[in-house]
Parts: sequence; structure tokens; C-alpha cells
Amino acid sequence: MTATTIQGALEQATRQLTQAGLSGARLDAQVLLAHLLSVERSVLYAYPEREIPPTLATQFFGLIERRSKGEPVAYLLGHKEFYGLDFIVDPRVLIPRPETELLVETALAQIHQKITAEAFPIVADIGTGSGVIPITLAVEEPRLPYLYACDISDDALAVAQLNCQRHHVTNRVRLLQGDLLAPLPEPVDILTANLPYVGTEEMHAMPRDVYAYEPQLALFSGPEGLDLLERFCRELHQSDLLKPAAVMLLEIGYQQQESLKCLILELWPQSAVTSLKDYAGWDRILQIVVHGRK
Repeated sequence: MTATTIQGALEQATRQLTQAGLSGARLDAQVLLAHLLSVERSVLYAYPEREIPPTLATQFFGLIERRSKGEPVAYLLGHKEFYGLDFIVDPRVLIPRPETELLVETALAQIHQKITAEAFPIVADIGTGSGVIPITLAVEEPRLPYLYACDISDDALAVAQLNCQRHHVTNRVRLLQGDLLAPLPEPVDILTANLPYVGTEEMHAMPRDVYAYEPQLALFSGPEGLDLLERFCRELHQSDLLKPAAVMLLEIGYQQQESLKCLILELWPQSAVTSLKDYAGWDRILQIVVHGRK
């Protein structure tokens, strides 16, 4: 192998990723090499002539080969930062997106408001995946005695369990396996859900590193992406799982606001529905203060 220095390895890797049609090729190469060398990216700039041990060079170009085929960087690293915390991720779970941090911020504001009023809320997250939402809430608001985290996938819950251990909240985040609301044992004050909301009609327009590698169970929900969200709302309406003036926070597709708002107001006519925009300016979170069950 000719590329034995940091600079040489990065140049070769960047060319390979660029030829594979990947944007951000140099950044991906830097992130992967820094990970293998257990250094900050700044070290790569500071010591470009430093030699890479042959075994690490072999591992690095193995990762570059996998990345060139589209495998996401987060899966290659085995972790992803979310809300300033580091989470284990692998192909059993969806990679957390920055947009979901808005849901967490909004939930934290609601939790803080209720705690300030001396009412410790019951909080549940539906479709928890790797557990980033409830774990972040538990870490950021240590006064919460416990939260529920539900998912239909045993594989996803296994990753969530690892993340609970990593962030020392195993005794507070109660992982429950089952379909949507079925596992919840008691009514809740705050309900968060980042359910699959991509339509199967959009499937082939997605980046290949998403479509080919991330779990489709966590991505797709019918032709327009609304099937699971609509079923969730209808099943919730038929249940007794919402306390008076409960707050629902739903992450949605940018084009789904009107359809879901109409359904929610049909089911809970007195409810207050607010749409929150993500960092790109798209409608991303629906906040519903539930009143007036029909």
C-alpha cells in the first residue's frame, strides 16, 4: 500500500469516494481516519506527514470501500451524536437526525413547565428506535422519575438498552416492546412519537445510503407516509391513555401537516394544534394540546 501518511491516505480515500459519486467525500474520509486513529480531526491537519500503521491503513481503506458503496458513516463508526450526547447506532435502528432535536427541545419545555407547576409528568415515546428521545429527556431533566419508551422491534430495543446503559438511565427509561400504544401501562401527560413518515412513493428518490442501509420498518409507512401516523392517532383516540390536557408531539413529513391537523381536529375538536418548523424551514413537528375528545 503506497499511502502510508495521513495526507496520502486522505487524498487517496477522497478520490475513491468522489469517484463513487458521494458528496462530502473529504469530510467522510477525515472523520473515518480520525476515528480509527482515535484523534480529533484537527490532528490530521497538524500532522499530515505522520505515518499510519499498516494495520490501521488496511482498516481505513476497508471502511472507505464500504462507504464508497453507500454505507452510512454513522454505521461505520458505530455511533452518532444527538443533542450533544453520543449514541450507539447500527443497522438495527434509524440514524438520528438533527430535525428530531426540535422535538426534544419542545418536549423538554413542556416537561419543565409541568415540573415548575409541581406536577411530575408521565412521559412516553412511541417508536423509540435507538432511544435517543427518551434518553435525552431523562439526561436533560434528571427530576423526571421515569419515562416509557415503546417500539415494535426487539432489535431496536436491544440498541436502546445499550444506550440506556451508556447514559446511566437504565432505571429511569422503561423499555416496552409492542405495537404503537399497546405496551403502555398507564395514561400519560406528554407523548412523543417519531414514527415512520416517508411514503413508499418516495422510496427511489431517497439517497442510497438511506434507502439501502437504514431499516425500512423505521422509514416507510404507506404510499404517502401517513398510514402509521393516522393509525396511531385513531388508536390513541379510542384509548384512555391521555390525561386531561395532555400534550402530543409528532415528528412529520414536511407535506403532511394539513392532513394530520384535519384528522386531529376531527378526533379532538377542541385541541390546540401548533406546527413547528425545522432548521431548514419545513413544517416538522406538530404540537397538540389535547382537549375535547369527540
